[in-house]
Parts: sequence; C-alpha cells; structure tokens
Amino acid sequence: MRIEYIRNDTISRVLMGVPKGHKHLRAVLVLEEGRILVFSEAAVANLTRAYITIKTHPRKRAIELRLVKDSNFKEGYAKHQLLEIERNEDEIEEEITQILLADSEGRTFS
Repeated sequence: MRIEYIRNDTISRVLMGVPKGHKHLRAVLVLEEGRILVFSEAAVANLTRAYITIKTHPRKRAIELRLVKDSNFKEGYAKHQLLEIERNEDEIEEEITQILLADSEGRTFS
C-alpha cells in the first residue's frame, strides 16, 4: 500500500457542506500540490466518532474501525458501515508506528 501522510500544512482549503441535489454532507480537502480529496458524510462521522472516543475516554488509546457490509442494519443506516472491532490497543498503536516509519523511509506498507 502506498502511504500518504496528510499534514495540516499540506491542506490549503477545506470545504464542507451539502452539494446541490444531494442529501448528505461532503468534506473537500484541497491540498497545496493541487490534489483534491472528497470525503462522504459517513466517513467524516466515523473519523469524528473514533477521534472523540479516544480523546474523551479515560483509558482508550487506539481504535480500529473496519468496513462491515450487512443489509440487516437498522432502518436508515447504509449497508456499508465502519464499525469498531475488538483489537488490542497496543497492536493498533504498533501498526500506526510501523506505517509512519515506512512513510518516513519512503517505503510502501503491506
């Protein structure tokens, strides 16, 4: 996998809102080098949920969300959800560390 670390100083603009003709919010990140990243409302909500959980929980240090495809979610929920899985926090932190190390060395991550 190719690693891209998006730092705050590489983002020139952020646009957030509901596009005309749509129902759901989009987050648009315009990077300094010209690329544009668009995130769905669901993706932003999941990242926000994970962030808030870690920042406000007195013990939790890391979370992994994984894509779950299921047609039996509650009404109004999409069939594709990023849900928290049970995984050792030390393992998650180690994986993040290895990804950042590979990025700093210019390697890909698998």
